[in-house]
Amino acid sequence: MAFSGAVHAADKVDFIVSGRDKGSVSAVVSNGKTFVDLQKTARKFGTGVELFAQSKQAKISSKGFYAILTAPLAEIIVNAQPKTLSEPVFIKSGKMMVPAEFFTLPEFQQAMDRYVEFRDGAFYVERRFNLEFVDEQKNDQDTLLIFNPKKEISYQTEQSNKHTVTVTFQNVVLKRDLHSRLRTDFISSMDVRQGRNGIAVLKVVLGKKAKDWSFSKVDGKLVFRAGAQAGVPVLAPSAPQTVIKPEPAPAPQTVPAAKILPANEKPSVLMEDDDVEEMSPAQAKPAVIKAEKPAPAPKPVPVIKTEPDPLSMRSAHKKMRIVVDPGHGGKDPGAVRSRYREKDWNLDVAKELARLLKKGGFEVKMTREKDTFIALSERSKMANQFKADLFVSIHTNASKNRHANGFQVYFRSEKATDKEAAEVAALENEAMQYEEVHYNFVDALLQSLAKNEYINESSKLAGYVRNAVYKQPGIGIAVNQNNSVRQANFYVLKGVNSPAILVEMGYISSSKDRSRLANATVRDRTAKGIYTGIVNYAKKEGWID
Repeated sequence: MAFSGAVHAADKVDFIVSGRDKGSVSAVVSNGKTFVDLQKTARKFGTGVELFAQSKQAKISSKGFYAILTAPLAEIIVNAQPKTLSEPVFIKSGKMMVPAEFFTLPEFQQAMDRYVEFRDGAFYVERRFNLEFVDEQKNDQDTLLIFNPKKEISYQTEQSNKHTVTVTFQNVVLKRDLHSRLRTDFISSMDVRQGRNGIAVLKVVLGKKAKDWSFSKVDGKLVFRAGAQAGVPVLAPSAPQTVIKPEPAPAPQTVPAAKILPANEKPSVLMEDDDVEEMSPAQAKPAVIKAEKPAPAPKPVPVIKTEPDPLSMRSAHKKMRIVVDPGHGGKDPGAVRSRYREKDWNLDVAKELARLLKKGGFEVKMTREKDTFIALSERSKMANQFKADLFVSIHTNASKNRHANGFQVYFRSEKATDKEAAEVAALENEAMQYEEVHYNFVDALLQSLAKNEYINESSKLAGYVRNAVYKQPGIGIAVNQNNSVRQANFYVLKGVNSPAILVEMGYISSSKDRSRLANATVRDRTAKGIYTGIVNYAKKEGWID
């Protein structure tokens, strides 16, 4: 595809994350605007990307965010809403190039939970902080530690011993964790770190001549003072500070230059930061050019419609929301052996799991509560409309190999763990034969938005569930610790906008597993094991104490 305009030679754009150089991506400059490689830049931010050759489109998606871009248009779709970039995207040497401003969109920053600025030929990325350490001031009478709050902040002070003072902040997000050895007569060192649940702690080790200390608000700043005697903090005329606007608007961009660190950046004292890293191969695969039917020539309007059921940005809610999905149902019996039908066992265990979750304080929705047929695509839509934080689909396995047995947990990936995992996915995907739904390209695109971004979290959830079921007494179904967490391309997990797993409780085709699952007590204990795994995951992720 040709692109009009003066395009300069390829250059690069740097990533400065929490004050540290995290590499660069290729870029070009046209008409004074910087364009970056969409695929590589998105992966730097940890988001999934797919490219579609025939339609010259790209889809970038992450939790609570998706965008569809089309060359050679400036119009894009962001979370089902049309937006217009200052310049159109274009294709150069097989790469889709997008104005750097795309990655500073407020919706993208909110989804990433980061502040993102593009300036001086670099992306500057920080936590979405409301408290930052901005300066230290030293003189013969005292030493000051100066913090800049972006909102009213509550705190408590305590002197735990002769030399140590702690300040505990409530409802705070630090710009970054810091440790500094000041080695003055009044302050030996300071350490400020982000904790969980909005708690941050400042720890100050006093110097040998410190006789008095205080922590107070002065001229809009929060100031820790340690001195030879009691006194009021006096700030220097201009304490340096870094300002990052909460929602930066796209600004004129210039030819990339060497990166310039802000004057107050002090990497030498940085102990920990909140880096944004590239996704590992297990989290996001390289973009795949997919074969499609030829698309009509681009028009000067977006070619992607916003329906059906586009994923929207998640509303904040305090309790974890979980969708429990009993596999199959109604005219789809699932696997059948003798008088036993998979759909019945799935529903029984799912009901018990939902009961335990509700009792445990979670918000729960079941995709079905009786023997009814629900299309696979409808199950994921129900989860997204509920704004689920987790999706758990309950199934019972089957195989032509009568010796196959055991409990397994799957998460979705385009590539199956092995041939057996692919066969399990094919078996579960056979439910599509009962659906009377036909999908065009746009529908398929929208329904696959969450394909890659939750792989890592889904894998973690699967591990917690596997471990809990393994430890749950009274089930009697084998749980192989080496290969019971697996991945395959399950359609029911495809469009779910949250971490999602599919549980195979055992094999109905195995006489041993079948005899165990035919026992209602075993099914209840299986539900208890799955529940315990979810609770352990929720605790680890900070949803519950």
